[in-house]
Amino acid sequence: MSLYEDILSGKEKLSLVGLGYVGMPIAVAFARKIKVVGFDLNAAKIDLYRSGIDPTNEVGDEVIRNTSVAFTADPAKLKEAKFHIVAVPTPVNDDHTPDLTPVEGASRILGQNLTKGSIVVFESTVYPGVTEDICVPILEQESGLKCGVDFKIGYSPERINPGDKVHRLETITKIVSGMDDETLDEIAHVYELVVEAGVYRAESIKVAEAAKVIENSQRDINIAFMNELSIIFNKMGIDTKSVLEAAGTKWNFLNFQPGLVGGHCIGVDPYYLTYKAEQLGYHSQIILSGRRINDDMGKYVAENLVKNLIKADIPVKSAKVAILGFTFKENCPDTRNTKIIDIYNELKEYGITAVVTDDNADADEAKRLYGITFTPMKDIRDCDAVILAVAHESYKAFGMADLDALYADNKKAKVLTDLKGILDKKAYIDAGYIYWRL
Repeated sequence: MSLYEDILSGKEKLSLVGLGYVGMPIAVAFARKIKVVGFDLNAAKIDLYRSGIDPTNEVGDEVIRNTSVAFTADPAKLKEAKFHIVAVPTPVNDDHTPDLTPVEGASRILGQNLTKGSIVVFESTVYPGVTEDICVPILEQESGLKCGVDFKIGYSPERINPGDKVHRLETITKIVSGMDDETLDEIAHVYELVVEAGVYRAESIKVAEAAKVIENSQRDINIAFMNELSIIFNKMGIDTKSVLEAAGTKWNFLNFQPGLVGGHCIGVDPYYLTYKAEQLGYHSQIILSGRRINDDMGKYVAENLVKNLIKADIPVKSAKVAILGFTFKENCPDTRNTKIIDIYNELKEYGITAVVTDDNADADEAKRLYGITFTPMKDIRDCDAVILAVAHESYKAFGMADLDALYADNKKAKVLTDLKGILDKKAYIDAGYIYWRL
């Protein structure tokens, strides 16, 4: 019998290494069909899952309570599985070089608990060559086993979009790859158990790695173009959103919007590609230019808010600004690599007091990563300006009265930055607001 058949029959188990925003939904999806071991080094997170709590909000508490995933922080439990999926983050260092520490650490732990006949599939975003040139040697060294003889490998890039209830694991075509045809077949069959949209068989592991890293690079470049247009049109006194709505009437105009590019995918993956290119002697022209534009947008937003404070005759140094939303994207609790922090830090440079609120965000994470303590919305009053920073559904429901209540009653014009353009611009301008958006 094949490993796939053994897994399907319940004779063998599948493991998920890394139970964050990507790994946990994958584990839960597979557990509806087969036996699954869910491993994460974070014992506190495992305790939450075991208690029926979903800190990611990706599947919800009820699903976690009812899943059959065997959640564990004990690496030895990985010995119970033969098919392993590694879904750990791959961040960048402060100098924008790849930080492979998580995927190397996961490979080390898995290698120490790897058994003969196993298949290991990496999902973490990497540059082409990492799976075979970096992960495999670690697996071999730690296990004492030989890749291609005692175990096989593959790569299947994650495409889960955190906070998105439409584009999910089940509904997105899954790229799969394997070190040989037999392994590719096994991997494809396993993923077909849960991916309703089907799988795409890449011709090699390196092709699959490259496909993933360019998906977000392409999006990053397109957003950078929108951001550059926003800067240009702002100088012209033209509303960018209005321009894009007009241009969007053409059948082949691509629907991208300006904005902050954070998170641990779009703002990170391009650096993996350019790093590898640099190693090969090629200096990126387009990709890094886009990165520079996007990385500077937080500063740009803060500068325009300061200009509007001056326009309203409000002293900049003593100004109080409320920032509504701190996550890297809407309807998601994840604050890692949020670019809202760039706005916050830039405002501090001007001597502005910034208060941050976000009921959707992981408050403990924000405190740990950025030293920021959230202020409850009910306690935000007497502000000179408001930045509607993240398009959470709760903020979309705000009326003008909700925003009015946040401002000081000082007869000054209300300065409002609607970063995502979710409010009715004309209505707020007509009401006397100094309104600005990208």
